[in-house]
Amino acid sequence: MKELRRFSRSRLTRAAIAGVVMLPLLYAGLYLWSFWDPQGHLDRVPVALVMEDRPADADGRTLHAGQDLAEELKEREVFDWHPTTASQAADGVRDGSYYLSLTVPADFSSRLASPSQNGTPSPAQLGVEVDAGRSYIMSSISDAVFNEVRAAAAQTAVHDYFDQVFVSIGDMHDKTTEAADGADQLHKGANKIDKGLGKTENATQQLSAGLGRTKDGAQQLTVGLGSANTATGKLAAGSAKVTKGLATAQDGLTQLGTGLTKLGDGAAKVAAGNKQVYDQVHANSGKVNTAADKYVPVLEEWGPRVGEAADRIADGLDAIADGLGSAQGQGSDRVSGAAEEAAGKAQAVQDYLESHPDADPELRRLAGAAASSAQSVVDRVSSAGQRQDTGSDARERLAALQREARELAANARKVAEAAPKVGPQVAALRDQYNQLDAGLAKLADGAAQVNAGITKSGTAVGKLTTGVGKLADGSQQVSDGLGKLGGGLVKLTDGATRLRTGVGRLNDGADQLHTGVGKLHDGSGKLTDGSKDLSDGLSDGAEQIPDYSKSERDGRTDMMSDPVRLATSVDNEVPNYGTGFAPFFVPLALWVGAMMAYMVLRPLNPRLLAGTAGALRVALSGWIPAFALGAAQVGVLLAVLRFALGLEAAHWAGVAGLLLLATGAFMAIVQAVNALLGAPGRVVALALLMLQLTSAAGTYPIETSPGFFQTISPWLPMSWLVSALRRLISGGDLTVVWQAGGVLTLFLVLGLALTVLAVNKGRTWSVKRLHPELSL
Repeated sequence: MKELRRFSRSRLTRAAIAGVVMLPLLYAGLYLWSFWDPQGHLDRVPVALVMEDRPADADGRTLHAGQDLAEELKEREVFDWHPTTASQAADGVRDGSYYLSLTVPADFSSRLASPSQNGTPSPAQLGVEVDAGRSYIMSSISDAVFNEVRAAAAQTAVHDYFDQVFVSIGDMHDKTTEAADGADQLHKGANKIDKGLGKTENATQQLSAGLGRTKDGAQQLTVGLGSANTATGKLAAGSAKVTKGLATAQDGLTQLGTGLTKLGDGAAKVAAGNKQVYDQVHANSGKVNTAADKYVPVLEEWGPRVGEAADRIADGLDAIADGLGSAQGQGSDRVSGAAEEAAGKAQAVQDYLESHPDADPELRRLAGAAASSAQSVVDRVSSAGQRQDTGSDARERLAALQREARELAANARKVAEAAPKVGPQVAALRDQYNQLDAGLAKLADGAAQVNAGITKSGTAVGKLTTGVGKLADGSQQVSDGLGKLGGGLVKLTDGATRLRTGVGRLNDGADQLHTGVGKLHDGSGKLTDGSKDLSDGLSDGAEQIPDYSKSERDGRTDMMSDPVRLATSVDNEVPNYGTGFAPFFVPLALWVGAMMAYMVLRPLNPRLLAGTAGALRVALSGWIPAFALGAAQVGVLLAVLRFALGLEAAHWAGVAGLLLLATGAFMAIVQAVNALLGAPGRVVALALLMLQLTSAAGTYPIETSPGFFQTISPWLPMSWLVSALRRLISGGDLTVVWQAGGVLTLFLVLGLALTVLAVNKGRTWSVKRLHPELSL
């Protein structure tokens, strides 16, 4: 440490020490600061954008791919884009205004649309012009960026192309389905045609047979027309008789019409009379039914009783008559008693009927008459007794009374016989009355219908008379026509002959038609089978052609336009360019710091070297001050990287410890080189720096370097230090850290051992040592 204290004597020496400490910071810190994140600031790089593309039509839509690409580039802000013309871009690249230029040619959209158009498709192109002499790294960056742009544009174009392909496949499926439906309809139509031709074939066969029969019929017609001509004469004679008969019939019909007119008048009167009778009878029908409903039950109830009372009255009257017969020989008292008894019974019947107001009035009348008659007999018997007539007058009166009593008894018995039948008879009369009412109604309707029929018959007879008149006229015309018919039949006979000849020709044509239709029928059968096969084939084809929905089409289009995608998994991610290069520039700065330290410090203390101190002590006395400076360099460098530049490390303690070990090893190696070689050792230390700089794999993997550098890389300390710092800063397996620690320790020991060797050698003086050939 005495070596360091001698630099504290003046400001200049202290500044020298401070410069040694700060030099690694300037070397690594400034370098990393300037290149900390260059890719994050590419948007500051001026690049010319030349847009010459013109829109193109593709499948009915306008494609402006160049403009879309330009807008996408501006939105991404990859570079500082400057829209220019082609000449401005070329001038700008030449004079350094732009690092490069991107040109979208005029046919960019049309070339992208060429796969969907007629002709041979041609790929779209993008023009890039870069001045690699101004910045080689910009050339590499532009290649990477524009390759990505080209891939994105190509993917978009392929995406659109496959989208059209899948749309076309869907259209193909729909059209094939339509074709299958059409083929099915064709099959159905062909089947109908086949069936129709089968029927037509049968019909033509029947036609041929029918024409043959027609030919025979024409022959028969010719013969028949000859017969008809003969019959026409007979018809003419008969027609004259018919005309005469129709005239006679017309006269008879006229007389019949007159009689029907008279009959119609009588029928109208009969119908009116029947209607009047029916109205009168029907008007009392309700009253008769009401009275019958009221009195029939009473008559049925009281008829038997009245009959019994009438029987008793009859018995009483018979007794009176018997009494009158015997009164001629016996006195009148017995007759009077019998008459009074009969009168009493009759009066009792009358009183009974009068006490029942609902009894039949006719029965009450008969009972009253019987009572009055009985009472009259009583009175006459009494008067006869008072007069006590004798002789022939008295016998005559008694005989008259006897006859009257007998008649009254007979009448009473008739009442007794009829009284029980009165109720049923009245009911039967009511039914008969109702039947009469219904019969009169039918009779009135029938009379009206007869009247109407007679009227219609009269009208029909009038029309018939007119028609017969017309028939008579027509019959006359027939007679005239039959005369003409005779002449026409002669002509018909000639026509029938010609008809027979024509029908024969038609028969031959029908046979040929039948043969042709048979061939058509066979062909239609083949058409039916072929259309069936076509329909089935198209249906199967339509099922095999996929019909994608929009979501399915989009998914397949995305996959086909970018079939292989890179699934990148980043272990131990490095956030920026500076973090990635720190493991390389920090060891480089510490090596430079070690070189600068021994430009200020002496590798060996002359006093100790000239004394009797041990070689290791002498070596350590020259190494410890340099290590102290190196530790200060590490502290300052790590502080600036962490707090000024924002470096993030996974293991800060490991970084600090490893850098302290590395600076110790670097100091030992530089000390040993300087101690052994003296001034030329500084050149050797610089050469070692160059070798480590090129073989430490700080920028590219060591495998990309020539074989010489791959060979020396594992034998130099910086290679191990760079690999270890990458693990400690970015993370990962720390095995290499422990290996690097072991390697650096070996180099530390090796450096100190070489310095001990230099101490031992330095205590021996020689001419070369006294007069060195080279002094730095």
